[in-house]
Amino acid sequence: MKPHSRIQSDADIMDGLTHLLIQDPRLVPIAKIAGPLPLRLSEPGFAGLASIIVSQMVSRASAQAIWGRLTAAMVEPSPQAYLALSDRALALGLSRAKHACLTALSHAILVGEIDLLAVLDQPADVAIAELSHLRGIGLWTSEVYLMFCGGHADVFPAGDVALRTAVGQGLGLKDRPDIATTQMISRDWQPYRSIAARLFWAFYAINFSREALPL
Repeated sequence: MKPHSRIQSDADIMDGLTHLLIQDPRLVPIAKIAGPLPLRLSEPGFAGLASIIVSQMVSRASAQAIWGRLTAAMVEPSPQAYLALSDRALALGLSRAKHACLTALSHAILVGEIDLLAVLDQPADVAIAELSHLRGIGLWTSEVYLMFCGGHADVFPAGDVALRTAVGQGLGLKDRPDIATTQMISRDWQPYRSIAARLFWAFYAINFSREALPL
């Protein structure tokens, strides 16, 4: 995988990890514990971003259950189908804040305020700025969308608590690093920060017996 290219396959993951371990030997023992890293790519667009929004601040199992009910009700996830649900979405387990976020996202797509496919072709900082401009979509959601729906290779969601916990433990830090410190640490892993994030999520899952990947 060439620097700054997209992650599209398991081979890209393996190639990026090889470069990453040479670049930062501190990660070698972490990789041995973590084992094979999952690709976990999702289709870009409304369904991909909406499922990430649903996963905010809840367990993966809860997110999957809620998203399953929503997709069953919509039949085919789309902005139009979501708006047609109206407040029925709340009865399916969605919080009012997330319902407001998905409603705003649906309207933004339909009026052409955001193109969820085109935004993935932008540099990460530009794409994150465009996505974060939308109601209820912050840095973490934008970064996860770029990683798992766009295959961006150099994104590290430092706001993710599991990631920060894994970084602190894996690097032998006394305390879990805060967001700013984690962002600074992750610069050592450019341009493979998305590989590093997958590595630390896998490390977290092994050490805490709990899945940490957002999707």
